[in-house]
Amino acid sequence: MRLTRLLLAFCLCTSATPLLAADPVGVRKISVVSQDNLRPLAVTVWYPAAAAGAQSATAQDRIFEIPSASKDAEIRKGRFPLVLLSHGSGSRAEGMGWIAAKLAEAGFIVAGPNHPGTTSGDSTPAATPKIWERTGDISAVITALSGDPRWIASIDPARIGVLGFSLGGTTVLELAGARADLSGYIRYCAEHPDMMDCRWFAGGRGYAGGEQVAVEPLDLRTIDKTRFEQSNRDARITSVVAVDPGLATVFTPESLRNIDIPLTVINLGSIGKIPVAVLADKLEKQVPNASYAQVDNSDHFSFLPVCKQGAAEFLKSVGELDPICDDAGRPRIDIHEELVGLVTSAFERTLKASH
Repeated sequence: MRLTRLLLAFCLCTSATPLLAADPVGVRKISVVSQDNLRPLAVTVWYPAAAAGAQSATAQDRIFEIPSASKDAEIRKGRFPLVLLSHGSGSRAEGMGWIAAKLAEAGFIVAGPNHPGTTSGDSTPAATPKIWERTGDISAVITALSGDPRWIASIDPARIGVLGFSLGGTTVLELAGARADLSGYIRYCAEHPDMMDCRWFAGGRGYAGGEQVAVEPLDLRTIDKTRFEQSNRDARITSVVAVDPGLATVFTPESLRNIDIPLTVINLGSIGKIPVAVLADKLEKQVPNASYAQVDNSDHFSFLPVCKQGAAEFLKSVGELDPICDDAGRPRIDIHEELVGLVTSAFERTLKASH
């Protein structure tokens, strides 16, 4: 699902506000390039820190509250599970920092790349369906961190999970072994042209260099069918959490039956109000080791960071059409607390329970 104009707030600046953590959290920026993927990936890593240090901070963000962490702090001694993040279309890894910091507090190393072509300020309809590039990004980060002397002693390679939101949810499901059907996706957009992802393909606009640009509308029939339907399974991944995953209704039944690792699926929204674009309740019955949770009085945008006071009015004043900061029925911070519980318990159960 497309986070349409998600301002270029993440593109232009990322703020930091104090986070009162039970355990200190470190944060580090790295760049990853692999033999198979020469696109440099900007990656943010959150991790359990040995002690609190200087808090990261950059320019003021007009829209979101972003938790701070200790920049380049020494990592706590021990071996920790690794959780990879895949952000939604038009967002970036820092937008998942609120939950990454909580996972780091709980004893996970968490790493998220900004996916080229579907990241804030660098996003086009033509790049959006190239899920194989996103899965390649995640696999490249796993390889890089697992072989990096700075991280190798701290990461347990037998305990690797992935957490994805929206298009990132599609990404992590494919990393688990789900395979999408292109004809099914074409049919879905023909039947639901008002869904956000379908509107994005037909809109004739994109973003490059932080600016909106005119592009050709995307005809889904031009997508490389072989690449779109290929298997992107990464056997190193042993646990998956997908929040509001896109393409949930067009994965092939056989590929879902063959997923052999724990899968937790979470939908944002009360029953009857979850958009068909991300409705994933049927996955619980289609995937052998799957569980499903649904978060009442929330919506798709509830997974974004907490908005600052006055942000909703500001967004409307600059022409933002999506209700990024609108009230979904209860405070976003309360929704986040519920999501932290669901996501953390899923990874505690699947990545820590047997160790």
